[in-house]
Amino acid sequence: MTTSPDAPGISVVPDAADTSEPGGYVARLPIGEPLPLGDLSLTTWETFPFTGELRVKALTAPVLPEPPRSGEGGPGECRACASGVEESLWADDHWRLDPVGDQDRLPAVVMLRPRGHHDFTDLPVERAAELGPLLQRAERAVLSLGGIARVHINRWGDGSAHLHFWLIARPAGMTQLRGSLLPLWEEVLPPVPDAERRAAHIRIAASLAAGGGTAYAR
Repeated sequence: MTTSPDAPGISVVPDAADTSEPGGYVARLPIGEPLPLGDLSLTTWETFPFTGELRVKALTAPVLPEPPRSGEGGPGECRACASGVEESLWADDHWRLDPVGDQDRLPAVVMLRPRGHHDFTDLPVERAAELGPLLQRAERAVLSLGGIARVHINRWGDGSAHLHFWLIARPAGMTQLRGSLLPLWEEVLPPVPDAERRAAHIRIAASLAAGGGTAYAR
C-alpha cells in the first residue's frame, strides 16, 4: 500500500500488486515441513466426504511468476471465447450459461460467464450491474428443477482468466452434502443419467429464456 498525497496517513491500494516475489505471508510458511491436522479441521465435519487416516501434504515452494491461466493473453488464447454460443444452454447479448463438461453427479452443475473476454476486475460497469439480477435468475432456473434445497454459487479464478461463476445444486434432504464441501462430493457421487441431465438443461434454459435471451439446450 501507499499513502495518498491528498489525504496524508490514509493508505490506498495500488493499481497492480507486485507478485514477482513472495509476500510476507508466504515467507513465513513452513515450506517442505509436515503440517498438523488440527482438532477442529474440516475432517471432523459431518459433511466431510472421506474417512480413514489422513495426512496433510507438505507445502511446496512458491512458483513466481505464476504460470499463465487459460486466456491470460486475451480472447485469442481463451477456451471460453473459442466455444460457440450454440454450445451454451442459454445466452443473451452479453452473458451465457454453459454446461460443465459432459457429465454431472448432482442435479445440476452449470457455469455463468460473460460473452466478452473479461475477468472480475475489468468487468465493464454495465455488465457488473447486470450480474446480481442475472445470478438470481440463474438460481431460480436451477431451483425450477424441483427437489433442490440450495444452489451454491462459487467463483474461482485460478484456472481461467475469463470470469465464470459455478452454480451447483444440492439435492433436498441430502444434508450430508451441505456447505462448502459440496464440490468434493460432486467428484465421487454416481453420474446422473444422460437423459435426465439433458432434461434438466432444457428446463433451466427455458426458465432463463422466459425472462429474455435464447435457449440453446436441446
